[in-house]
Amino acid sequence: MSQLRAAAGGLRRGGGGGRAVPPAGRRRKDASVGVSSPGHRGRTPAPPPAPHLFSDPAEVGALRGNLLAWYDRCKRDLPWRRVGGTGAPALIPALFPAVWVSEIMLQQTQVATVIDYYNRWMQKWPTLQALAQASLEEVNELWAGLGYYSRGKRLQEAAKKVVSELAGRMPRTAEDLQKLLPGVGRYTAGAIASISYGQATGVVDGNVIRVLCRLRCIGADSSSPAVIDRLWDMANALVDRSRPGDFNQALMELGATVCVPKAPLCGECPVKQHCRARCRVEKELAFASQKLFGNPPPVPDVEDCGVGDCPLCPPATEPWDSSLGVTNFPRKAAKKQPRVERTATCVLERRGCHGAPEYLIVQRPSSGLLAGLWEFPSLPLAQGLQEEKQREVLADHLQAWMGQPVVAGRLRFIGEVVHIFSHIHQTYVVYSLHLDGDVTLDPALSPSRWVTEDEFHTSAVSTAMKKVLGGTWAFPPFPSLWSWASPDSGPQLEFSSGLSCASFRC
Repeated sequence: MSQLRAAAGGLRRGGGGGRAVPPAGRRRKDASVGVSSPGHRGRTPAPPPAPHLFSDPAEVGALRGNLLAWYDRCKRDLPWRRVGGTGAPALIPALFPAVWVSEIMLQQTQVATVIDYYNRWMQKWPTLQALAQASLEEVNELWAGLGYYSRGKRLQEAAKKVVSELAGRMPRTAEDLQKLLPGVGRYTAGAIASISYGQATGVVDGNVIRVLCRLRCIGADSSSPAVIDRLWDMANALVDRSRPGDFNQALMELGATVCVPKAPLCGECPVKQHCRARCRVEKELAFASQKLFGNPPPVPDVEDCGVGDCPLCPPATEPWDSSLGVTNFPRKAAKKQPRVERTATCVLERRGCHGAPEYLIVQRPSSGLLAGLWEFPSLPLAQGLQEEKQREVLADHLQAWMGQPVVAGRLRFIGEVVHIFSHIHQTYVVYSLHLDGDVTLDPALSPSRWVTEDEFHTSAVSTAMKKVLGGTWAFPPFPSLWSWASPDSGPQLEFSSGLSCASFRC
């Protein structure tokens, strides 16, 4: 009986999920089934079995109609959707930045987080010409806290290219957008071309991957190039030719609000009659019921995939899990664990001319992680370095900035702040040093400056550095967040990504 309950659980009402997106241009393609587009690798593999395809024109037409009708009724009111309708010529100059900016911001970032950043961005730079004239420092300041900072940099680089090299004329096809604009990948190009210019091209993002894999029982690794190519073929075959932008947004909306990663709302799905994952759950439920009462197993359905070694079916080593229901699809390869790094960071403080404390911040290199952002003087630490040695190497590093010897013993250990990047588990070993006199900074080193607390928070600093400053001020009002390793080791503080440093300020 537990099997019956578990199998039925895949059809029950549940919670929602955010918009998960692969970095740097997530999604791609631009024609119908069997036709390749830029990025397809030039292969022509054998077509998958019919059960994994949308081969019935009547079914495709019904799916389009049902999905668009649902979208017209239920779509969320998002600021980038208020600009105008698909392909409206008079609105193109305004619409392009709206779609482009929102799609770049939505990469690896949830909608609720993006809305405020988007509104502030569009208020500050309503046109591409305005963005092209901005400095990278201004871009980084507005982007601070949104993460994946290279996105903002490439957005500005593309705006400059449109203004200076393309005479202000936007590319209007997915192929040209991807080819001509830095930071515009396969998905972003398809989204802009379909939503802004009405090009009948599909899109594939994390939400679309999940919806299509469930609609057609695709259980192979959904991150593999072969499966991604097939999903692009499906998206291009499905896209509605008269309302391509709305259809693509509807497909993504379905994945974001109904066909969510866990506990999908199958009963509310507008295309549930086309979902083969749901059919599979019903068949497994029926089979479990017959097995329970000793009846012979059912005859295989002719619509089921019966091809051996099907490239789109789940591997034989990963049998159906009745407790997962439709969430058996999609399946992904095991996520690579982030690498572990430790960094010594020093909050250098002096008394400013008006008596308020000031802090030294330095600019990171123009490439790599957190490119161009500002931070407290920091130094990567070798693994296994003892605390005494940490102080010594940090003191030597600070001497270069201050132009005078730094006594390691003067460095006051504050604690450890943990920040999780997508691929790095970073621990900042935080020290502080109060300076009594003035310090002359070496102009030959990386750019640096003294800032007040208010200036610090309006500068282009990362969330991790805001955590560091928050941790140096006072104990947070939540004692459970602190753990003591030893009486003299100092507090060890781990901030969760859902809490800002302001939450810890007394």
